[in-house]
Amino acid sequence: MKNTSLSVRFSVLLLLSEIVGICLSENSSVGCLEQERQSLLKFKATLTDPYHRLSSWNSNSDCCHWNAITCDTVSGHVLKLDLRNPCYSSSEFCDYSQQSVEALQVDQSLVQLEHLSHLDLSGNQFHASPIPLFFASMHQLRYLSLSNANFSGKIPYNLGNITNLQHLDLSMNDFQVTDMNWVSRLHSLQSLDMHFVDLGKAHDVFQVFYKLPSLLHLNLAGCEIHSLIPPPHYSPNLTYVSKIQVLGLTDNSLESLSLDVFQNMTSIIVLSLSFNNISSLPLWFSKFHKLEELNIAYNGLRGPFPLALKNLSSIEVLDLSSNNLTGSIPSWLGEHTMLHQLMLSSNNFSSLESSLSLILKNMCRLTRLDFSTNSFHGKAFGSFESGCVKYDLENLDLSSNTFEDSLPSWLGELENLRELHISESTFYGPIPSSLGKLSKLTRLELVNNHLNGTIPESLAQLVNLNFLRLAGNQLEGFIPNSLSQLVNLYLLDLSNNRLIGTIPRSLGELVNLRYLGLANNDLHDDIPNNFGQLVKLVQLDLSLNSLRGSISTFKGWSFEQLEILNLFGNKISGSLPTNIDEMMPGLKYLLLGNNSMYGSIPNSLCKMFTLVRLDLSKNKFSGEIPDCWQDNQGWDVINLSSNKLSGGVPSTFGNLSSLLWLHLNNNSLHGELPYFINLKQLVIMDVGENQFVGGIPPWNGDIFPMLQILRLRQNKLNGSIPPQLCQLKSLQILDLASNNLMGSIPHCIGDLSGMIKSNSSNEAKFKFDFDFFTTNFIDEWPTEDVKQVVKGTELDYIKILKFVVNMDLSDNNLVGVFPKGVTQLTRLVGLNLSHNHLKGEIPERIGEIKSLESFDISCNNFSGGIPETMSSLTALSHLNMSYNNLSGPIPTENQFLTLGDRRIYAGNPHLCGFPLPNKCIGGDLGDHAHESEGSGDGDDDRDSEKVWFYFVTAIGFVVGFWSAIGTLLLKKSWRYAVFRRVDDVADEIYVTMVLKVAKLKRMIMRNHVHV
Repeated sequence: MKNTSLSVRFSVLLLLSEIVGICLSENSSVGCLEQERQSLLKFKATLTDPYHRLSSWNSNSDCCHWNAITCDTVSGHVLKLDLRNPCYSSSEFCDYSQQSVEALQVDQSLVQLEHLSHLDLSGNQFHASPIPLFFASMHQLRYLSLSNANFSGKIPYNLGNITNLQHLDLSMNDFQVTDMNWVSRLHSLQSLDMHFVDLGKAHDVFQVFYKLPSLLHLNLAGCEIHSLIPPPHYSPNLTYVSKIQVLGLTDNSLESLSLDVFQNMTSIIVLSLSFNNISSLPLWFSKFHKLEELNIAYNGLRGPFPLALKNLSSIEVLDLSSNNLTGSIPSWLGEHTMLHQLMLSSNNFSSLESSLSLILKNMCRLTRLDFSTNSFHGKAFGSFESGCVKYDLENLDLSSNTFEDSLPSWLGELENLRELHISESTFYGPIPSSLGKLSKLTRLELVNNHLNGTIPESLAQLVNLNFLRLAGNQLEGFIPNSLSQLVNLYLLDLSNNRLIGTIPRSLGELVNLRYLGLANNDLHDDIPNNFGQLVKLVQLDLSLNSLRGSISTFKGWSFEQLEILNLFGNKISGSLPTNIDEMMPGLKYLLLGNNSMYGSIPNSLCKMFTLVRLDLSKNKFSGEIPDCWQDNQGWDVINLSSNKLSGGVPSTFGNLSSLLWLHLNNNSLHGELPYFINLKQLVIMDVGENQFVGGIPPWNGDIFPMLQILRLRQNKLNGSIPPQLCQLKSLQILDLASNNLMGSIPHCIGDLSGMIKSNSSNEAKFKFDFDFFTTNFIDEWPTEDVKQVVKGTELDYIKILKFVVNMDLSDNNLVGVFPKGVTQLTRLVGLNLSHNHLKGEIPERIGEIKSLESFDISCNNFSGGIPETMSSLTALSHLNMSYNNLSGPIPTENQFLTLGDRRIYAGNPHLCGFPLPNKCIGGDLGDHAHESEGSGDGDDDRDSEKVWFYFVTAIGFVVGFWSAIGTLLLKKSWRYAVFRRVDDVADEIYVTMVLKVAKLKRMIMRNHVHV
């Protein structure tokens, strides 16, 4: 009976509890308290809310239902105020400023929210106001985030009064921190984030590690901390045990000694120390058995691979990239089977203790392996013995090394591979067809190796491929039609190979292509007419082939997204379409140079407002240049050289204030040269080989502060050389040759400081564009050339143009003496004053131009002797002093011993010494060395000397030959290096011989004319 009574009572209690639960659930939405609602409305009134994030906050609604508010379901008290900017952590595009709320300061009305436990104001704008002091009285706060909200000033000491605080984020604000004592009272704090807060003046940052017993997460990245070492008098609590699991100290100035602060923090799981000054890792690092992620990238680690990492059995992410580590990658690294990511790029590692296949053998979980940009050489891969059922590897990067290996077929077994980067690593042999099995591959980059053979048809099976880059190899044969199956391809780059045949029409089916590069192959015939389907193209580079056809075939095509069209160096004919501005409205680069195009330049080019680089050089365009150019603030290059253009220089060229390079040379342009006073950025002006008349405008440093190359040669210019040109401080090439200039050379010519010291300060101001798809910079000196006569030969300077320093005033009517200021131009490589009417003596200080390689003063009226100081011109390889009135001995030291051509000194009857037959009166050792043989006195002595000479020479040859050859036979790497050097020298000799032969022919022709 008693048991029955208890059972009934229990049932009644259970029923009552259910009824109460139902009642509570039905009444779970308790309205907020009026006092707290009014407090929130007052707070809102102080805010500017451009995106109306607080539109639900009004006096007619329950504040517990407002956006960003969370209430206690029983009491109705406001517990959470979350005004975090929604763009703050969004991965999608978001207008950050529009989403933020603003106030001059945080209003004190929030203090009425006595039960508030969560306050997040991050990502908003509080206009450099200080942290409110009243925060210290909000004792219920567990979570406080003021990150990136533009707070400033000192962190209030009473912030340490919020003893219940568990999460504090003060990051990315402009606080002035001189001490960290306030943090020592936050005993409940589990997470502290102060990244990008300047703690450089706080000398007690170490307290964070010794006085926060509950701390699990600490982020002090970018805080300008120089040291974490406690002062000598500091005695830490020996019973204190740190619980820190995640520690971020990235981007500070910490050195190796500071690591001792967390020597006993063996609970650490994630440790980030990148961008510091750590040079070595202590051996006690091996105690971090729980460590899963270690990032020490971008430090100064030196020496071999750190042995302290050998026993980190739990390590999953290891990043040692961008240090100075050397030696071998240890074989024990393959024992870290928990590794997910291993990044060792940008070091100086030279070899692998074991092959890559052995390292990977048991690393089943590894998803990323990056050995790029090191000094690896020798074999890389080895034979493959799988130790895993499957491999998780998704990203493999071996780029920028000097491996001597072929690509193995076992790469095709890495079935989860998504990105394979093996560019610029000297791999050779064919591309393995097994790569076609990597069905998940999205990026295949094998650029700039020595790969040969044909492009495997199996690559067409990589249907998920977005990027295929095989440029810069020795691939042969035809472009496979099957590549049209790669329908997801964004980028296809097969440039700089040996591909032949036509461009497959099937490539026009790759409708998702953004970049197509087939440059520098041996492709011919027309561009496929179905390329008009490639409406998403951003860059099309077909340059340096033998393609025919006409741009007019593009009519009807719509390349609205096309930014770069490069057809340079083909056999394209026809005229430019008059509606080219409509066909390619977003074009930035139009590069059609070195083709066979003709007709006039259409006015529609002036309507292409995005155009910044125009190259129509080396074609057959005729007529006048349109005079309709408008400034788009982006122009950098206009090259119309080597055409049949006539008329004057358009006045509207003067509107292009950002223009860097202007090439109008080798046309039939006439009239006077314009002043161009608005082209402040101009670096190259080349208007040579035209028919310009009148004087040279008085261009000075204010008009052309950046000008480095001024080329006016072979026109009909007259008058004197304006002294204002001396103010062109950046000038390094001045070419005024073959005009009708008169008067003397300005005495201020020595003020051309660009010919005295490097223009490195200006080089930083040059424009260079980033090519997103090919991840290359377009060179700041474009590929169009500048012709210069140096060493008596006209050459096209392209890649080394920026290093040429030359002055050519030849073939004019200049008078006066040799300008002494020229001797101050110590960077001069070439100086040509020939075919003028100059007189006087050669300055003694001419020997100070140490870099001079070519010196021509022929056909003038110079007199006096050749200065002995010229013997110090050890770089001199071309000299012409013929047809002057020079006298006295020719120097006999250094370079003059190699200048044995008598024609160098022809027309100077009073010169004597080698190589002329005229002996100097009194003679000297130099002259005696070149006298003809005497009457026979001492012939016996000379014969015996010859025998000994040949004998010693033979012995020296045998010893030297076998010392060199024997070493090469035994040392394979040296043998390869020598053979490569021999190839380079052979190329240099060939070029030199060709130039010498050309020079000899021209001299023979000149002598023939004189005869």
